[in-house]
Amino acid sequence: MKKILFVILVISFVFPINIFSQDNKQQGHTNTNKFRQLYDEFASPNMFRTASGAPGPAYYQQRADYKINVELDDKNKKLYGDETITYTNNSPEILSYLWVQLDQNVRKKDSPSLDINSEGVSVAYIPDSFDKEFLSDPFDGGFNIEYVKDIDNKPLRYIINQTMMRIDLPNPISTGQSFQFKIKWWYNINDHVKQDGRSGYETFPNDENRAYIIAQFFPRMCVYNEVEGWQNYQFWGDGEFALPFGDYEVNITVPSDHILEATGELTNRKDVYSKEMMKRYNQAKKSYDKPVIIVSQDEAIEAEKTFSNQKKTWKFSAKNVRDFAFATSRKYILDMMAVKIGNEDVMAVSIYPREGNPLWEEYSTITVVEALKSFSKYTFDYPYHKAVSVHAHNIGMEYPMICFNFGRPNIDGSYSDDVKFGMIGVIIHEIGHNFFPMIVNSDERQWAWMDEGLTTFVQYLAEQEFGEKYPDAIYPNKNFPSDRGPANMITDYMSVDQNYLAPIMSNPENVYSLGPNAYGKPATALNILRETIMGKELFDYAFKTYSQRWMFKHPTPEDFFRTMEDASAVDLDWFWRGWFYTTDFVDISIKELNQYFVSPNPGEEMKEIMKERGLVRNRLRPLIFFENFENDLENNRDKDPLENSKLLNNYLNENYSSEEINDLQIPKYFYEIVFEKPGGLVMPIIVDIKFEDGEVIRKKYPAQVWRKNDKEVRKVITSDKKISEIILDPDEETADVDTRNNSWPKKEENTDFDKFKSRIQG
Repeated sequence: MKKILFVILVISFVFPINIFSQDNKQQGHTNTNKFRQLYDEFASPNMFRTASGAPGPAYYQQRADYKINVELDDKNKKLYGDETITYTNNSPEILSYLWVQLDQNVRKKDSPSLDINSEGVSVAYIPDSFDKEFLSDPFDGGFNIEYVKDIDNKPLRYIINQTMMRIDLPNPISTGQSFQFKIKWWYNINDHVKQDGRSGYETFPNDENRAYIIAQFFPRMCVYNEVEGWQNYQFWGDGEFALPFGDYEVNITVPSDHILEATGELTNRKDVYSKEMMKRYNQAKKSYDKPVIIVSQDEAIEAEKTFSNQKKTWKFSAKNVRDFAFATSRKYILDMMAVKIGNEDVMAVSIYPREGNPLWEEYSTITVVEALKSFSKYTFDYPYHKAVSVHAHNIGMEYPMICFNFGRPNIDGSYSDDVKFGMIGVIIHEIGHNFFPMIVNSDERQWAWMDEGLTTFVQYLAEQEFGEKYPDAIYPNKNFPSDRGPANMITDYMSVDQNYLAPIMSNPENVYSLGPNAYGKPATALNILRETIMGKELFDYAFKTYSQRWMFKHPTPEDFFRTMEDASAVDLDWFWRGWFYTTDFVDISIKELNQYFVSPNPGEEMKEIMKERGLVRNRLRPLIFFENFENDLENNRDKDPLENSKLLNNYLNENYSSEEINDLQIPKYFYEIVFEKPGGLVMPIIVDIKFEDGEVIRKKYPAQVWRKNDKEVRKVITSDKKISEIILDPDEETADVDTRNNSWPKKEENTDFDKFKSRIQG
């Protein structure tokens, strides 16, 4: 069917106005258009990082290889260690000193991190908090450095500045050169239940055993690159870690009755596993449908009673990783299952005390499996040989090949859906961190969203796929109850007082609410990009391109932004600017709906223009006139447009055959929808238009519709039937913070105040 395009003429185009008045000249302004490019914000492309978002031909990164020996003193809760670091300078610069991270120093009793927050006196305290605040001395958990020596055992000059240690080199190291040095150290392990932290121990009062989750336990090299030189921003507690890649050889000595897992391949498995454990392990390597118990709950309960004074050393080798962590306890149950990722077998592993059962035995390892599958699908095939989920009290934290996850049943073994879904969600999230930032190695110290936000986004996709795979696990829910990702889940945060908001592009130490800022909002932004702005096909290709470009490398935010545009041909500068560089929010509303008809005479607005300009009808060029329904005084609005306009009738007869005219769809109703934007963020306009006969059509206008008027947009809808209802953002996919103004006619909503007033009056 052919259609006529009816154009409402803009009067200023027909009758030009002299906008260059000589009086009251306005001052000029810089470009504030929401769609201007990000050239001013982005660094210039160069040989290291290209304009496409890919590593350049001169891209380099440093390397740090470690040989580490550590011993756990279970009785005194101390960790002793020594390490040999081989640092390789691949930069074009000559380095005269090195920077090493001493992250445990955040726990020194005189650490400045204890005093960085403004805190007054609370009106009430629980006894434990009162004791910690006013009675007990601060826990002293910082590194005690016994020596720093070169490979020939000659002392090296060093200086410690809070959580950083500078080592002065006896001779500068040039491009391609390596330098070896040794550090010996020890520290007091913290109780992560009482003293918080990303690692530490938990004491189980029933049997007085401890479970250790150990990380940031050794002095680690800082990143050096062309972006900022040495990344030596202090560790204050929130901003996490920036680390170079390297190979690790680690020997871990613990009580002989402990079960241990860690980053890397266990190279002396036959020495630390019993014959029965080895038998079960070999079974697990061939089990792709269910986990195999390596250490049973009964065996773990028996081991809890021993408290052996004998020692056992577990040896691990890890290639091309950025960090190392481990977990150890005599309380651990151990199970494993194989999963095929690409052409390789990967072991999904879980270790947990009996306090985690039955929940952990039922769900942990299968969750690891599904997380590996989903993240590999959207990024790259998981490259390591295993992924380990460790049960920990109230901790969710990630390291290469191993992560610590919360989720504990009640003492009687029962658990709520919230606990179950929370545990599954955190395991998916922390396993996902193997991809961001353990492999796509962004700087967590500076840009928390680059690992947390990207991981949370894919976590949402993985959770939904988990729900599809295991519908009984999420029953009675039809979908996995994700708490981040969908657009409507971020609106409360985006609507809070602007004094307590920071842009996503902020250092994590400087934001007011890290969870929504670094996890929720960027995840939501990416979900909106995928679902609403770009479409799944374009988004998924670009996202995978970014992931694969920057595997085992150090991307910046610009590398991500540029790649997403380069691989999709979608200009997203307006989106990055609004969502990532500002605290603007989305609020688009239906201001009004105006109905017009083709009129035989000039309408009221046209008459006003003619009066202002001294125009008369017979001096106008032939025009088709519109009039607002409300101004119809001659009962013309229900007539056919061809009946009301001889000009239009004649035009059709002169330009169309009678058969063609019969095929034309000549609308009877002309609607003008006026959208306004109280919020600062530009977004697509998505509306469902419902007609009196029940038909619903969806119109989607691109975000660029706001490019010339950031306040108001007008759109015309033509039809041969009346509109009965209009709904803006019907699926709540744009993160609109106020949906009360999203409908026409406006829906009456009783506020809490209205309900209160009604009760008082009634």
